[in-house]
Amino acid sequence: METKRVIMDDKAVARAIARISYEIIERNKGTEELCIVGIFSRGVPLGRRIAAKLSELEKNEVPFGALDITPYRDDSRSSAEADKTDIPFDITDKNVVIVDDVIFTGRSSRAAIDALIKRGRPRSIQLAVLIDRGHRELPIRPDYVGKNLPTSHSEVVKVSAVEIDGSDGVAIY
Repeated sequence: METKRVIMDDKAVARAIARISYEIIERNKGTEELCIVGIFSRGVPLGRRIAAKLSELEKNEVPFGALDITPYRDDSRSSAEADKTDIPFDITDKNVVIVDDVIFTGRSSRAAIDALIKRGRPRSIQLAVLIDRGHRELPIRPDYVGKNLPTSHSEVVKVSAVEIDGSDGVAIY
């Protein structure tokens, strides 16, 4: 795949994470009863950074968990792989912010909601994404967006996270 253009560099990603963090604090009037859950794979490092930023800003530890949505997807066959979900706290009656790298059709977000509901009954579920590229197939809209990026169906948006890929960035291929 040939890179068509770079959309965000490491500084732009850091600014988007900071902005999303401030918006989460504002909407939730602080971080009490708030927890962050990142979707594997790149939603996990992004979510961990948001949780750390929230904790830093509010001087209050914000719980973080990682969610494997594979068993809940409607577009994949059953997987023999073990569920990698690691949510070491109760989500019941919490305001849960799901973090994903890119929202496209909305199917990953729907799977994440199903996976969370199986684990408890949150007070609310909110969605934060680094990139919203449009083309929804389900009536799902993110609450927090780092960047709106209109794309064609044939384009591929790739988010890189330093924890997985060695650098931060967003590119279209």
